[in-house]
Amino acid sequence: MSTRRSVTHILSSEYLQMGPTRVKQPLPASGLNQVDPFLLLHHVGPIDVPAGQSPLDVGAHPHRGFEPVTFLFAGQLAHRDSQGHDEILHPGDVQWMTAGQGIVHSERTAPSFLETGGMFELIQLWVNLPKAHKLVPARYQNIRATTIPKVSMPDGTSTVHIIAGTYDDQTGPAETHSPITVWIADLPKATTCTFDLTAGYNATLYVLSGNGTLNDRYDLAPYQMAVFGESGTDFTLTTDARLKVLLLSGAPLREPVAQYGPFVMNTQQELHQAFRDYQSGEMGTLVE
Repeated sequence: MSTRRSVTHILSSEYLQMGPTRVKQPLPASGLNQVDPFLLLHHVGPIDVPAGQSPLDVGAHPHRGFEPVTFLFAGQLAHRDSQGHDEILHPGDVQWMTAGQGIVHSERTAPSFLETGGMFELIQLWVNLPKAHKLVPARYQNIRATTIPKVSMPDGTSTVHIIAGTYDDQTGPAETHSPITVWIADLPKATTCTFDLTAGYNATLYVLSGNGTLNDRYDLAPYQMAVFGESGTDFTLTTDARLKVLLLSGAPLREPVAQYGPFVMNTQQELHQAFRDYQSGEMGTLVE
């Protein structure tokens, strides 16, 4: 028997200036450092970029101990890393990178997009790795939009894109190191849909665009994040305008988090070791 999942927080994004880019950050938030195993969510755009201007230009930098995941909704993004990957992401693509023991990468606006300009939008999500997998070999998953299952909901007009986990017997292509579900749902105006959540998973819902009501009670607006409580197994969304949301849920790791800059470990000593390993070149190098 399903029961309505409780809601503990409705968070509005903070705005951060990172170089030339204005970033929306709903997580972490004041009083909420994480929704275990999800550590951080940054949303860039949507912005209309003139030709010749770069909305994102992040040079070579390291990571260890977690998975930075990039969802590209509009524009083009160039990725390069110390393992030799050199990829261009297009709208709908997802880049799921396991930093593990260490990787150096860069993310820049693709040259072809610089020439033309246009709409640009992406999300970067940080997913924590279990202690047992903190130092696994680094891995890069380039998930093309064409490989992501798209399922129609019972109303016939709403759709769910499954990046990780399972929905309606369809499984997303992302391979993860702990049980995780990632969906992007697109719901038209004036519809109501019910979604089931796995019991025991932490879960959160981020509004990319549109307006609606959660569980017949909580009004949702763009760039807000709803965080669910532990009780209950499902939730409902009723839309006022076409609504697009990112749903994240996962088994909590319940492990200590030591985080500084681009590294996420379990202890301060492990953080110090990460900096030493990066400086000595053990995470690889990326010449740009």
